[in-house]
Amino acid sequence: MHSLNKGTEKVEVQLKWDPSPLGAPDSDLDLIAATYLARDPGGEPAYLVYFDSRSPDGTITLNRDSKNGKGLGIDESMTLELHRLGADYGRVIVGVAIQQNGGRLVFADVLNPEFRVMEGYTELSGGDFAEVAGATAATVAEFVRTGSGVWEFHPYVRGFDTDPNDFALTMGRRDL
Repeated sequence: MHSLNKGTEKVEVQLKWDPSPLGAPDSDLDLIAATYLARDPGGEPAYLVYFDSRSPDGTITLNRDSKNGKGLGIDESMTLELHRLGADYGRVIVGVAIQQNGGRLVFADVLNPEFRVMEGYTELSGGDFAEVAGATAATVAEFVRTGSGVWEFHPYVRGFDTDPNDFALTMGRRDL
């Protein structure tokens, strides 16, 4: 039996924040996607997409990468074409990490940070990081492939206190 539900097919994760005050170091937030194999959905990422990159198969692309929040509206955006992702993959986590180049920053230190997860013109979720204000990184979305092969979206805001490299390797672990 086939399902008439197409599931989540193509989404855009958007990130924005305001520039730092004059004289303060720039705030640099980065979108990161971690893709997991279906046989190990909570283990090590199969690959990561971040810092002006795209997935090996072109299904996940970082479209904009701001280093200071001076974009017009959306500062960073990432497109995920889940319907094109190979059958070996069963889970994708998207997160946001704050670069720590100018000293330790948490979301409460960044001016007006916001994220949105969009499917076409429909907002699936969004937020201002208030619930993880003391964190240096946070997950914002989880996509899981069901047994019937369609992708489900789960809002997944979870804060971390770690550097961007460690965050990228642990953001999808279920045993933390």
